[in-house]
Formats: sequence, C-alpha cells, structure tokens
Amino acid sequence: MAHLHFSFRFPFSTLRAPAAPAGPPAGGSGGRLGWLGLAAAATLLAGCMSGPPPRVEGPGGRPVPPPAGSTQKGQLQPASWAEIGGWGQDDVRAAWPALQASCLALKRRAEWNRVCALGLMVDAGDLDAMRAYFESNFQPYRVVNGDGTDNGLITGYYEPILHGSRTRQGQYQVPLYRKPPQWGNRPLPARAELLQNPALRGQELAWVDDPVEAAFLQIQGSGRIRLQDGTMMRVGFGGTNDQPFRSFGKWLLDRGEITPAQATMQGIKGWARANPGRVDEMLNVNPRFVFFRELPPTNDGPVGALGVPLTAERSIAVDPATIPLGVPVFLSTTRPLSTEPIQRLMFAQDTGSAIKGGVRADFFWGAGDAAGETAGRMKQGGRMWVLMPRS
Repeated sequence: MAHLHFSFRFPFSTLRAPAAPAGPPAGGSGGRLGWLGLAAAATLLAGCMSGPPPRVEGPGGRPVPPPAGSTQKGQLQPASWAEIGGWGQDDVRAAWPALQASCLALKRRAEWNRVCALGLMVDAGDLDAMRAYFESNFQPYRVVNGDGTDNGLITGYYEPILHGSRTRQGQYQVPLYRKPPQWGNRPLPARAELLQNPALRGQELAWVDDPVEAAFLQIQGSGRIRLQDGTMMRVGFGGTNDQPFRSFGKWLLDRGEITPAQATMQGIKGWARANPGRVDEMLNVNPRFVFFRELPPTNDGPVGALGVPLTAERSIAVDPATIPLGVPVFLSTTRPLSTEPIQRLMFAQDTGSAIKGGVRADFFWGAGDAAGETAGRMKQGGRMWVLMPRS
C-alpha cells in the first residue's frame, strides 16, 4: 500500500499509491496503504500545520527537538535495549499479529526463519515472555539521518471507507475509474482534461456519493466501499496519470477559504457542502488522478508494500533505503497535536513516495473517518530503533 496512497487529506503526510498485487506498490502502500501503491501517502496539508511538532523525549527524559529533516539515506547504529525509552512500558503482545504478518513474508530468509520459528513457541499472551523473546533474539539499532541527527518526522495515513454502488443510481453519482487498457504507460493530461476523455466511459469500477471522499481515496491510494447491501468492496491502486500532486487543502488555506483549525478532513468536507458549485474547482487544483482496481474481499487491513495486511497502530511505512521492509521498529513519538507519548513496537510493512530519509515514518492508524482525522493531524517529531535478528 505504498501510499500515495494517497488519500485526500488535510494536513496529511504523504502521497502514496497502493501496492500492486505482485511486487511493491508504485509509491508506497500504494493504495496506502501504499496504497500502498504510490508509496507513501500524500500530505495534504503537511506544511500547513500551525507551530512546530511537539518535542520528543530522548533517553533520560532529555528533550530532542525535531530538526528540519533530511532526505538523505539514514544509517543504523548499534544500540542497547536500555537506551530505548518506553520499551519496558509497551504492551508488545499487541504487536503479535504484525510480527506474524512480517514472518509470512520473511521466514524463507535464513536469519528470519529461526526467529519466526522461535516466536511460534512463545506464549503470545505472556507479556514478560514476549518481551524476553525480542530481547533475546533481536539486536537494536538506532536510526540516524544522513546529517547525523536522530530525530525526524512522523506522519500518519489510513484506509478510507466510502459509501457506494456498483451501478450509477440515486445518490451514487461520482465514478471511480479503472485505467483504460489502451492507454498503457503513455503520458496523460491533468485531472480536469482527463475526465473529459471519452475513453473513460465504460471504465467505471464503482460509484460513490461524495466527490471529496473520492478525492481522499485517491490520495490514500486504496480503501473500501460499503455497498447498499452492506457488503464491502475493496479497491486498490490501479495506475495514475503521473502528474505532480498538489494539495487542495493548502489551496483553500492560502486563499483564506478555511482557517488552519479547519484544515482537517471534516473542515474540507464542510467547505465543500457550503460551496457545492466550487468543488470541481478545488479538486482540479490537484492535477494528479488515480485509477483503481477491485481487490479480493477480506476482513484484514490493506496490503502494504511488504505484501502482507497492515495492522492498525502497529504498521508503519518507511524508506527501505534505510530500514529493511518487514523488520520490527520501536517508535518514540507523540500523538497528533499533543505531548502524550506514543512509544511502541511497530513493523515496517509499507513504503510511500513521500517517505524518504532515515528517521521518517508514516503511522498507519486503521480504517474509517476517525482514523483519517487522527492521521491527517499527525506531523510529529520522533525517534526510531530497528530490531534486527541476531545471527
């Protein structure tokens, strides 16, 4: 789900695209999830948040101010368990499903085969046993940026849930399109011109009830549609017009159409309801357009770039140039617009086009509007430790 995955969000974090069925997504979860396809999730209004991100407490409670950030490849430096602030407080039992998901993808590698096999013999309900399993079988490494700093940007993404129909009817008038096969990989025009092309007729995958929700879905790169009969249809990244992403949330802010406090998913939806005749004007600010494909139905999370379902609040998207896909990562950051700490074991199971550098991650919050609201506000400082299997 290498998100471009895009989701249409407010101050979101990155643009991603859903992950393709075979191989890594084009830009993140591509569909976030990567959306896990376009890789990382797109930041709607990232950069429009007011004020700097909260401080993150380093070892010994020392505040570590988040730097501007570096997009250079990071490095992994050997560390001790004692320096990982919050390790002893996290309930690592909650990360067990994410560990098993990573093992599905990595267990054929010799170093992972051993630790995955040992993990199956641990009582997943015993907190002390689970913590001892990680401490005995993994070596921690501190993640540092290319400039030597160890603090970076942590953003968030989610899986949208829309309401729709397989046919055009009633309130369902907004189409989601497949990419016409005859278009191949040739350059395509911006959104406004593209939607006038007659080749799109007959390529409607589904119809939804809200153009802004459809736009958020494009930013995320993948999501689910609740159909009239109550069943769920899952859609993933199916291609793009390869145009650059531009934030319509920032466009609204720059023109004074919304205030910084309204730069949220609900705020943008509220503006659209108050200005129905200008919705297309707003959406056309972003020339990028995403096509979709239907994915097999499942109750699991969206599939990330690793090829396994993401686990809400335990999966992150990373830059694989620094952090190998699948590995456990202990993350120390704060909740959105807060100093409340988030210190927990995560798993690097996705990528994103905007997720570049050493200490840089996109936190997967889950599915639905509540997850979207939290993800859209997340732009925090953070530190990371990678856990690698001991030889």
